[in-house]
Amino acid sequence: MTEGTNMPGEDRAEQGEEPAGAPAEERKENGDSKGTVPEQSAAAGAQEVEFVHPEGGWGWVVMLAAMWCNGSVFGIQNAFGILFLSLLREFGSEDDDDLRFRTAWVGSLSMGMIFFCSPIVSVFTDVLGCRVTAVGGAAVGLVGLLASSFVTSLGPMYFTYGIVFACGCSFAYQPSLVILGHYFKKRLGLVNGIVTAGSSFFTITLPFVLSGLLERVGLQNTMRVLCILMFVLMLAGFTYRPLLPVKPGNTRTGSRFPPLSKMFNINIWKSLGYRIWAFGIPAALYGYFVPYVHLMKHVEERFGKEASKEVLLMCIGITSGVGRLIFGRAADYVSGVNKVYLQVTSFFVIGLMSMMIPLCHMFGGLIAVCLLMGLFDGCFICIMAPIAFELVGDKDVSQAIGFLLGLMSVPMTVGPPIAGFLRDRLGSYDVAFYLAGIPPIVGGAVLCVIPWVEARRKRREKEEALNKDQDVTEKMMEPEKAEQEARSKTSESVL
Repeated sequence: MTEGTNMPGEDRAEQGEEPAGAPAEERKENGDSKGTVPEQSAAAGAQEVEFVHPEGGWGWVVMLAAMWCNGSVFGIQNAFGILFLSLLREFGSEDDDDLRFRTAWVGSLSMGMIFFCSPIVSVFTDVLGCRVTAVGGAAVGLVGLLASSFVTSLGPMYFTYGIVFACGCSFAYQPSLVILGHYFKKRLGLVNGIVTAGSSFFTITLPFVLSGLLERVGLQNTMRVLCILMFVLMLAGFTYRPLLPVKPGNTRTGSRFPPLSKMFNINIWKSLGYRIWAFGIPAALYGYFVPYVHLMKHVEERFGKEASKEVLLMCIGITSGVGRLIFGRAADYVSGVNKVYLQVTSFFVIGLMSMMIPLCHMFGGLIAVCLLMGLFDGCFICIMAPIAFELVGDKDVSQAIGFLLGLMSVPMTVGPPIAGFLRDRLGSYDVAFYLAGIPPIVGGAVLCVIPWVEARRKRREKEEALNKDQDVTEKMMEPEKAEQEARSKTSESVL
C-alpha cells in the first residue's frame, strides 16, 4: 500500500538508484559507463564529499512530521503516570500486595520495547528506507493501541500495549531521527531540539486531556481517542523522502535486500568512544523512567488525592521543551564530541533531583525539582543524535542510534517495576527515589572519558597519516636518488 504513494524518486533512492533530484555528479557517475573504474571511484569519493544538505526546504516539513512523531510517541509514554492510576482502579484490588509492581510493568514494558526493537528497526530503516519503516510502524502501533481499548485485565494489556503498541512506536520513532540528517547538518542540533520539543508539548497537554477523558469516558474510550494520534503519525511518515546517497555494495542486482553481512554494521563497534557511550548511557538510565511512572502516586500518598498531580508533569514538559531548544542550539556551537559534556551535566542534575523528591514536604519544592529535572532531561534527549553523528559519521548513524536505544531498553524496563516493588514492601517511595538518583551520576561520570578517548584517537590517526606521507615521499625520492648515484658513477668513470 505504501509503495504506490511514494514520492517520485524515493524507490530509486532506496534501492541504490539515483533520486530525481540527485546532484549532477551522481547522475554522471551512475549514467556514464565510458569512464574507467578508477575514474568512477574518484567520482564517487568526490560526490560523497560534495553532498550539500539543503538546510531547509522540504526539510522543514520533515521536521514538523518528526516533531509530531516524538510528541505522540513519548507524550503518551510520559503521561503513563495518569494511565497508571486508572489501571490501578480498573484492574486492581486493595488486597493485592504486588498491585503497583504488576501494574508498573505495563508502562515500563512499553517504554523498554520501544528501545529494545531499535537495533532491528535500524536494519529495516537501512533496507526499506525511513518512509516505509515509519508508516508501517505507525500502523502497527495504531492496531496495538486500539486492541488495548478492548482489554479487561492486566495480562493481555502486557501484550497489546506493552509489546504491540510499543513495537509500532519504535518502528515509527527511529526513522524520525535518521531522516533529519538527510536535510540538516549545520542546524542539526537546533532541529533536533525543535523535534524533541514535540514530546514536551504533548507531555504538557496530555495529562490534563487524559484526566478529563478518563473522568468522562473511561479508560477504554480514552485509548480509542489516543488512536487518532497514531493515525496522524502514520500520515506524517509519508513525508520522509531520503536524500543521502545509498552506500555502494548494500544491494545485490535484482534484490532489494542486502547480504546478511551488510545488514548488521559492526564498524560502529570499532570506535572506543562509541562503545563507552553505548554502555555509559544505559548505565545512567536505571532510574530515569521511575519519576514518570510513580511520581503521580507518590504525590497522591503524600499530599492527598486532591493535589494537582498533573501540574508536575506539566512543569517537566515545559522546561524539557525549553531545555531542548536551548541546549539543542548550544550544541551547534560545541565542537565535536565535547557535546558529551552537556549530557554529563544533565545526568548529574537529573540524579540529584531524583534524590530530592522524597525530601520535598512542600508541593512548591516538588514543583521546583520537576522544573530543573525537565530542563536537563531536554538537554540529554536533544543531543543524542548529534553525538551519534560525531562518533560514527552520517553513513553509520542509523544502526549506531539503533543499538544504543536497544541497550537502553533494559534499564528503562526494569527500573519502574523495581521502584514499585520497593513501595509495596517498604510502604513508601522514598528509598525508590533515592536509589533512582544513583545510576545517572555513575553513568555521567563514565561518559566524561569520551572526549579524551576521541582526542587520542585523532592524534594517533594524524600521526599515522604523517608517517604514510613521509613513506610515500621517500619512495618517490628513491628513483631520483638512484639516478643521481648513477650520474655520479658515470662522471667518476669518465674522469
